[in-house]
Amino acid sequence: MKITPKKMTLEEYLNYNDGTDTQYELINGELIVMPPESDLNQRIVMFLLSHFLQQGIPFYRLRIGAEIVVSGSRATTRLPDLMVLSEELATALEGASRSTIMIDMPPPQLVVEVVSPGRENADRDYRYKRSEYAARGIAEYWIVDPSASLRVNPIQQRVTVLEWVEGLYEERVFQGNQQIISPMLPDLDLTSERVINAGG
Repeated sequence: MKITPKKMTLEEYLNYNDGTDTQYELINGELIVMPPESDLNQRIVMFLLSHFLQQGIPFYRLRIGAEIVVSGSRATTRLPDLMVLSEELATALEGASRSTIMIDMPPPQLVVEVVSPGRENADRDYRYKRSEYAARGIAEYWIVDPSASLRVNPIQQRVTVLEWVEGLYEERVFQGNQQIISPMLPDLDLTSERVINAGG
């Protein structure tokens, strides 16, 4: 849902405050309301967060609710479900009044997006964010898709792991009891099914 009739600059967006707790993304200068996540999506994110902590990633390098400025024809920000920061990026964000990863900061090491039901959401995560995150040099991008069976022409639920290689993403798709292979987390012991079911 678009909010503003005119295009916003990044600076205008960063200074925008409507006095509510509504979350937004800025897409090509347009302010877009981000609806609340489903309970399943939230459980998947919390499951992954706890699993990443068990993998030895320090808590201060994990972010939920932080945003990242990405490339676009006009100002564009994204609000990933979960991010793993590098030490350098965690240091750059220290003391910031807003948890926004600016274009001049290093990229996150890993970004996770959990697909919400609906073709528009799938296009956003599989197509647009893929190119935006690749252009931003994010080393690893996970697309967790628990809602695949709800869409037209359903595909199996799956976790797609994209690895940034020479400016483009190479993808691997994991389904069912296949163990997820993560370049950043070589000791990961996690299947697609466990992630989709949030450990259940």
